[in-house]
Amino acid sequence: MQHSTQLTDLHLGKTWLTIGSFDGVHKGHQELIRRLVTKAHANGSQASVLTFHPHPAIVLRGKSDPFYLTSLDEKLELIESLGVDHCITMEFNLTIASYTAQYFIQLLTQHMILEKLMVGQGFALGRGRTGDIATLTRIGEMVGYEVEVIDHVEKEGVVTSSSYIRKLISNGEVDAAKFYLGREYSITGIISHGDGRGRTIGFPTANIAIPQLRLLPKAGVYACMTLINGRSFPSVANIGFRPTFNLPDPALHLEVHILDFDEDIYGQLVNVEFIKYLRGEIKFSSVDQLVEQIQKDVITAREILR
Repeated sequence: MQHSTQLTDLHLGKTWLTIGSFDGVHKGHQELIRRLVTKAHANGSQASVLTFHPHPAIVLRGKSDPFYLTSLDEKLELIESLGVDHCITMEFNLTIASYTAQYFIQLLTQHMILEKLMVGQGFALGRGRTGDIATLTRIGEMVGYEVEVIDHVEKEGVVTSSSYIRKLISNGEVDAAKFYLGREYSITGIISHGDGRGRTIGFPTANIAIPQLRLLPKAGVYACMTLINGRSFPSVANIGFRPTFNLPDPALHLEVHILDFDEDIYGQLVNVEFIKYLRGEIKFSSVDQLVEQIQKDVITAREILR
């Protein structure tokens, strides 16, 4: 897949295009992009995706709480896996937000032969989201492209959406989120040095540096799989504030105890897949009680991950 960050770099031939933030690249996104690729290639055209970074919610609503389901690199990797020929990542800013739908489409058609714009239900672009599907269709009749609308992907009447998946993850329902994502929810980060408390109580943990604005599941203990250099290991993860030790740090921490593992992996990039929520974070009255509970967590995690 070719990747561009500037429209000025582009001179694309016959192109079928979809546009969106695509945070999470969930099942709804996947269905849309797969259809785009299949139909574009059957027509002898390129399948292209235009996405935005940062997310428009950061620019337009000043959103500052963690919410990203994927990093930009992860999003691009997932999009590429669907067979896309070209992805354009535009920096979203107030200037782009001020463009009318017609002006934005005119910019696109200066750099590609746009044949088909494929979007999901309820899609809109341009200043104030005034470029709805009906408007984009009228523009297409003038410019020379067609609009095709893809139905939502639903489960039990619930529409697959990034916002719904965020709600599930924030509630710790990582196993439910898996259905809508089409994969386990995971976080990739560098292993950094912690305070070493886990090792002193017999459960050494890898402290994962959390990417900026990345959504963490709710505080608690999870059965996980940790991917390190192409190998996958059963693990128990703790997300929280470590209340038993009365530490003053107010930030959430992601610590992973990798089962049956004893290697030096500081500084390495690892991926933690959240499989199942086990319990909430608890302030124990003693370290011995904490150790006893961790032993139970490990047994439960092994049963789930087996």
